[in-house]
Amino acid sequence: MPSSFRSGRHKRLAELLERYRREADMKQADVAKRLGRHQPLITNMENGQRRIDVIELLELAEIIGFNPHDVLDELLKVPKGD
Repeated sequence: MPSSFRSGRHKRLAELLERYRREADMKQADVAKRLGRHQPLITNMENGQRRIDVIELLELAEIIGFNPHDVLDELLKVPKGD
């Protein structure tokens, strides 16, 4: 199985997280504080420099206020090989 890191789906996930955070009118520091982490972690997630596991995705969805099912639906639209 090829690595998903830096794949089209990984890049799309990073884009979606940034979009949802901005739509929620939150700063990276706001999200990081609610996660109990440092702001550079959010930067790395949104830049695609860090993988996001399922539990983190659920926590981000709760904090930012998006539906994780919508994110998964969007990711399924991105071809596997990209």
